[in-house]
Amino acid sequence: MPSDVIQWFPGHMAKTRRLIKENLSKVDVVLNVLDARIPQSSRNPEITRLVAGKPMLNVLSKYTLADPDVSAKWKKYYGESGENCVFIDSVTGYGIKDLLPKIRETVSDKIEKYEAKGMSGRAVRAMIVGIPNSGKSSLINRLAGSKKAKVENRPGVTLTNQWVNTSIGLDLMDMPGVLWPKFDDRKTGENLAITGAIKDQVVVVEDLAVALVDRLRKVCPGKLGERYKLGESDLDASLENWQVAENIGRKRGFLVAGGEVDFLRTANMLLEEFRSGKIGRITLEAPPSK
Repeated sequence: MPSDVIQWFPGHMAKTRRLIKENLSKVDVVLNVLDARIPQSSRNPEITRLVAGKPMLNVLSKYTLADPDVSAKWKKYYGESGENCVFIDSVTGYGIKDLLPKIRETVSDKIEKYEAKGMSGRAVRAMIVGIPNSGKSSLINRLAGSKKAKVENRPGVTLTNQWVNTSIGLDLMDMPGVLWPKFDDRKTGENLAITGAIKDQVVVVEDLAVALVDRLRKVCPGKLGERYKLGESDLDASLENWQVAENIGRKRGFLVAGGEVDFLRTANMLLEEFRSGKIGRITLEAPPSK
């Protein structure tokens, strides 16, 4: 990738930060939706500051796309850090039944106060926040039992906050996806773009695919080799990441006149197959060492 750090912070995201602060008093808990494939990169550092003092539950979505062994390490990491978390997948329904009990556990003090006031039937009000394309709308639709929130596999779809009621004693305030103005490092921006939290139109797709190959060679070379039928020579440590990407394009027959690899077609294919889980269940980052 070029040395420039990827950035994407359109105007509506600044508005979302204001909406979060203005509506915080209306909810009991904040559900911070993270991408289970990139738990650290998908965690907006501004959210903790914006919701200071309000109970928060980390909801790691897209679990069935993530490596279950690495997810177990993240669960342990959150527990040791004193943070509540739950892993879910809104498409398959994995972990959904655990969500409401975890929410009620997170706001148990408030529930006791409501019950003491004779308000035992009051629904818990939760604000759902997270980066674009993290799975917020899919989660809302799963909990509501209908398609009340617009869902598309691209960032920047939900642009206004909205209340959604459910039949399970939970009222949801959906907030638009929000990033932060400046990423700390290039890797964070790349991870966000690789998973689709940043629009492909604002990055160089070929560079992004090379960054993805770099990640896959480090965390799951076996899955990479198996998916694209790569031999040892195709994945040799002496090869640059772009050369491995070219080998993949050649294996797929993505060639243009003269026998050269169609790199753009290869790049788009790599990103699509990673995002859809066709390469396998993959987590791009492990928990920090303590």
